Amino acid sequence: MHEPDNFDRLWTPHRMAYIKGENKPTGSGAEDGCPFCEIPKLSDEDGLVVARGEVVFAVLNLYPYNSGHLMVVPYRHVSGYDELDVAEMTELGDFTQRALRALRKGSGAQGFNVGMNLGHVAGAGIAAHLHQHVVPRWGGDTNFMPVVAQTKVLPQLLHDTREMLAQAWE
Repeated sequence: MHEPDNFDRLWTPHRMAYIKGENKPTGSGAEDGCPFCEIPKLSDEDGLVVARGEVVFAVLNLYPYNSGHLMVVPYRHVSGYDELDVAEMTELGDFTQRALRALRKGSGAQGFNVGMNLGHVAGAGIAAHLHQHVVPRWGGDTNFMPVVAQTKVLPQLLHDTREMLAQAWE
């Protein structure tokens, strides 16, 4: 017989797609279902694209660590930072700065985690297509939920976050 434990349950069924690896590339090529190659073909709203540049774009993370978690991604399908050309490195840096400004302006972010996981062993979920994470942080944004319940509480829907950041983008 199961004894109730007095805990409320938060269900996040949308995360099961991530856990199961649904929509994950089947290989390392651009033609192997790479979402970062497919997203630019969609409308900004459908692809959760915040801004488009000449050689990179900014897109919300479909499985965010925090509300506003976005990524700066080159259009070209490359896996290594050392494979970027000068134009890609320059615009990636510019878009990262613009992302920081937009997140401060749009959401009042107080700090950031910015970085790349290069290769599967380094934690890259999609290692074949380079992407830089920009994760906004606020004082007190980490609580007991991730530790105790393995659940992240996000206070805003992705489409609302995309709209807010697109409007705040300079």
